[in-house]
Amino acid sequence: MKHLYSLAHLSAISLPPVDLIEVAARTGYEYVGLRLTRVTDTEPLYPIIASSTAMRATKAALAQTGVRVWDVELARMDPTHTPEMYLPLLEATAELGARHIIAQLPDPDRARAHDRFARLCELAAPLGITVNLEFPWWTETGKLVTATAVLEATQAPNAGLLIDMLHFYRSHSSLQALAALPRQWFNYAHLCDGPAAMPADLDATLFEARCHRLAPGEGQFDVKSILTAMPQDMTYVLEIPNDPVCAEIGFEGWARHILDAAKHHLDTEPSPQTKTPLETAA
Repeated sequence: MKHLYSLAHLSAISLPPVDLIEVAARTGYEYVGLRLTRVTDTEPLYPIIASSTAMRATKAALAQTGVRVWDVELARMDPTHTPEMYLPLLEATAELGARHIIAQLPDPDRARAHDRFARLCELAAPLGITVNLEFPWWTETGKLVTATAVLEATQAPNAGLLIDMLHFYRSHSSLQALAALPRQWFNYAHLCDGPAAMPADLDATLFEARCHRLAPGEGQFDVKSILTAMPQDMTYVLEIPNDPVCAEIGFEGWARHILDAAKHHLDTEPSPQTKTPLETAA
């Protein structure tokens, strides 16, 4: 089957939201994801939450292009961040017409992490928003089993489990366990690929995750097997940052290449044989 695709902001984090939306429209995406909070001190913070002018410009770009916002990130609840701190994020998500946010729980206090996730789901529910738990493999919630425990403890109807190919593969999580989980937990998936070899250390781990992923079918993650263990009608979000290639061909060329690669590798009626990133951008 053919799938709907969203361009994750991390794939082109240097693009402001309006530019990201326009690139997505020109390269054939139905959706974009927007990052409205800062995860690291070095990445940009786009002021949609705080600026009505930025919000209006973003909504105008959506209306003009027909692209929609699939999800918004990131509610990253470490020991210092409470669910209530993300109320403005939830309100901006609703105003943008999106139905999903991403949450992470890098918190060693597991009871507190479970409680905070449940509270965030409670805050999101009246706005019609799902809260999708991602498990970066180097954090305290770093495996499928620890993420599953959060959803089992929470029992929130709007709680979701976000499977990112990188985190699933690097955490050595179980395909059998994934296939056994409730189907209603899965709203979408983060797609990428990469080499089989583990990064050498934390610095290499973070560089791979934030700056050097591969398109589906161009690495050794066995993306198809992971996706087969989940519902087949999900939207696929391409979260595939690759700074070295983007420096050569630009964000638009990269966005086009990863979409072509994903469709060729994953859709039942694939696109013609994909080209290399440089050929795609030519």
